[in-house]
This record gives sequence, C-alpha cells and structure tokens, in this order.
Amino acid sequence: MVATPEKLNTESFSSETGSDGFAASGRVAVLLMGYGEVESYEDFANYNEQALNLLTAKFAPVPTWIYPPLAKLLAVFDLHEWSHQHDHFISPHNHIFEHQRAGIERNLQEKWGDRVQVFKAFNFCAPFLPHQVLEEIKAQGFDKILIYPLLVQAGKSKQPAC
Repeated sequence: MVATPEKLNTESFSSETGSDGFAASGRVAVLLMGYGEVESYEDFANYNEQALNLLTAKFAPVPTWIYPPLAKLLAVFDLHEWSHQHDHFISPHNHIFEHQRAGIERNLQEKWGDRVQVFKAFNFCAPFLPHQVLEEIKAQGFDKILIYPLLVQAGKSKQPAC
C-alpha cells in the first residue's frame, strides 16, 4: 500500500522530479509491517490473545471469552518450546526482521542516499506499533511513505549475518 496525496498534480511532479524518480527535496519512508514477537513471557498471553482475535475474525465469529484462556494455554506451550531452544524466552524473529530491515535500507540508500529510510512496525509489539512508528515518520518530515508487508525469512541452516 502506498499513501499518496489525495490529488496528484502530474505537471509539477514531472517537472520537479529528478532522473532517479525523487522530487528534488523529497524523502521517502519505507515501512515494513510484520507481526513481531514479544520478548518476555509475561507479554506473551496478551500477544496471543490479540493475534488470535485478528486471525479468527477473518474466518468465523468466535466468542470473545474464549481468547484469554486459549491465549494462556498457547503461552504455556511457547514457554516450553522457547526455553528448550534458546535457554530463555526470546524469539529470534525480531532479530531476523531487524537484519532484513537494515539490509533493505542499506541497499536502498546505496542508490538514493539518506532520502530513503526504512522503518519497521509490528502489529502487537511496542515500541513498534504502527501508530507509534507513523508518528515518528511524520515527525521526521517524510514526504511519502511506502508500506510493505514483510514476514521473517529464515532457513534452519542459515543464521542472519550480523
């Protein structure tokens, strides 16, 4: 999804746009949207509840009273899984997502410099909630925003390059 002005004046766009496609003073924020994962067990039941509500709402009406106990049950299973794999409850996905964000930004900035900056937003994880990140983008004065969904891509045999 690309947020653009309600009315686009094509004459001024073409006359003010350089050969690289950017306005002379234009800045573009790229916002990568992902699920994100909480990094403490205490937050996980709330995360599960919100995620279950979001996902099931697309398919069938589910009574709201079922979400809290189901979310707590899932959190128990997740604690067991993460504690055996990582010796503590921290998912590797946020770390991988950040490496993907930084790599995308590095590649874009090689061509367009600091006129492009890549941000990340997670559906349920502060301080990267969409409304928080959009406020930051607005405060930094970006002219345009490209919002792109991104899921963590990680192979079992490969670790992200640090």
